[in-house]
Amino acid sequence: MAGRPDWVRPRRSRKRFIPRPDTPAVRIENSFIPVRGVGETTERRLWEAGVTHWDAFDGSVVGPTTADRIHDFVDVATDHLRRGDARFFDDAFPSGERWRLYENFRDDACFFDIETTGLDAARNDVTTVSCYRDGETTTLVRGDNLTPGALREQFADAPLIVSFNGARFDVPFLEESFPLSIDAPHLDLMYPCRRLDLTGGLKRIEKDVGIDRDRPDISGEDAVRLWREYERGDDAALDTLVSYNREDTENLERLANHVTTRLHDDCCPADATF
Repeated sequence: MAGRPDWVRPRRSRKRFIPRPDTPAVRIENSFIPVRGVGETTERRLWEAGVTHWDAFDGSVVGPTTADRIHDFVDVATDHLRRGDARFFDDAFPSGERWRLYENFRDDACFFDIETTGLDAARNDVTTVSCYRDGETTTLVRGDNLTPGALREQFADAPLIVSFNGARFDVPFLEESFPLSIDAPHLDLMYPCRRLDLTGGLKRIEKDVGIDRDRPDISGEDAVRLWREYERGDDAALDTLVSYNREDTENLERLANHVTTRLHDDCCPADATF
């Protein structure tokens, strides 16, 4: 469409204060589960013995073979952690435990969400993409600033990306719609939510955990309708669509805080100090 008004240009929200949870989640350097032969039981035994950090490990709680493996892992992993190499830990941790990367990389994580005109990337289009990072939200709009280069810029140096159902939907849709590859370590909150018996869509889970919204919910069909109305010249419809897309994206941080704190409480001994 020609003659787009200036307010469609790059959109950035004010920085939002999202309080950290009172109990921080377990961090990478508290974890022994990436080591071959160390499962949940052994790791918990280490924590119960007061070995809650790599620096505290002395080999006394486990057998000699496991102790050697832990020492070897810590020697290698310490350097990767110092360099902020999230990819190393994404590969090292079991898939169900990758939520533990969040506490280390949350400050520079990229939370993202997309809106589309349908579910099939071969026939439908991405309309908006919002990325929330370091307290600031950038929204890219189809036909304006939503380009492969702009998307690469948002994801390029993110140590961790965070979504809800993004592994199955958002990332494949973007990669089919644009010439880009999104291969950063990815925390898809849908899966840790399921571990906590939080099921359904993002909006339902937000309600279940007490995340409030400022406006009534809209559906995927509403998002398509708003985009079609904008194509017919209704600028206010785009304003509404973008506001919902931004709120979805920004609320991912609140959900990640909640989920990782609960997973911490579930897996860690109550009297352990991290």
